[in-house]
Parts: sequence; C-alpha cells; structure tokens
Amino acid sequence: MARKRAEGTASSNVFSMFDQSQIQEFKEAFTIMDQNRDGFIDKEDLRDTFAALGRINVKNEELEAMVKEAPGPINFTVFLTMFGEKLKGTDPEETILHAFKVFDTEGKGFVKADVIKEKLMTQADRFSEEEVKQMFAAFPPDVCGNLDYRNLCYIITHGEEKD
Repeated sequence: MARKRAEGTASSNVFSMFDQSQIQEFKEAFTIMDQNRDGFIDKEDLRDTFAALGRINVKNEELEAMVKEAPGPINFTVFLTMFGEKLKGTDPEETILHAFKVFDTEGKGFVKADVIKEKLMTQADRFSEEEVKQMFAAFPPDVCGNLDYRNLCYIITHGEEKD
C-alpha cells in the first residue's frame, strides 16, 4: 500500500509542472497520437502519427528507439513526464533571444535564414541538412528570407504562438 501511495505522489508531481491550459494541450496531443484510442502510445501509434504528418516509411528502429525512451508503457502521465523532462533542459527565453540578437545587426527581430542555416550546420552541435529543413518547415522564413526569431524563441520556450 505504501508503494502504491509513493507512486501516486511521484506521478502527480508531474502535473504541478504545468498549468491547466498546458496540460489540456498535452492531453489533446496525446489523444491525437493515440491513434488506436487504447490509452497508450505504442510503435504503431507513432507510425500512424508520422504518416498523418506526411512522413511515410519511418524505420522500425527509429520508432523502437522513441518508445524505449519511456520507462514503460506510454500512458498520459508517462507522456507528460517525458515532455516535462525534455522541457526542463530548454534554455530560458532570454538566453535564446540573446543568441539570435548577435545576428540581428539592425535590431529588427529578424535574422537572415541563410545565415542561421550556415551557423547551425557549421558551429557547436551541428545540425544536419534534414534538421535544418525540419526547423524551417516548422518556422518558415518570410518571403524576404528572414526568420522571426522572437516568435521562434517564444514557441521554443512556451510551446505555442503569441496572439
């Protein structure tokens, strides 16, 4: 009985990391990913989610690696815990903004996408061409090739677009 209570306490702590609207957003994401509606995200759910996003032929090894990141079956509490752990490692918004401001010589809140691409692929933890493509697919530059880094930083640290 004591063990059961301890597990319940540990899992309930993850809910205190997020406000109610964030938990609701994670719940919606979980529900979308739980394609077979069994209350758990498994390898086939991930495959179906990728297919819905247009990524076909995801390798079994890649899906298995994702599922193995969890300590066990991925129910909503485990899903939320995993996101909490990932988000804890995110730099504060001000730190990320400062990094982009180095390239914003005019102070307008935009940087040239080709400059960011070059830096991401040649400096520190280098991005691959595919990772850069994924970033620009999620955060496309404007018609002039500028990246709105303020909005990008907000989404990275808060998980949603500003209104």
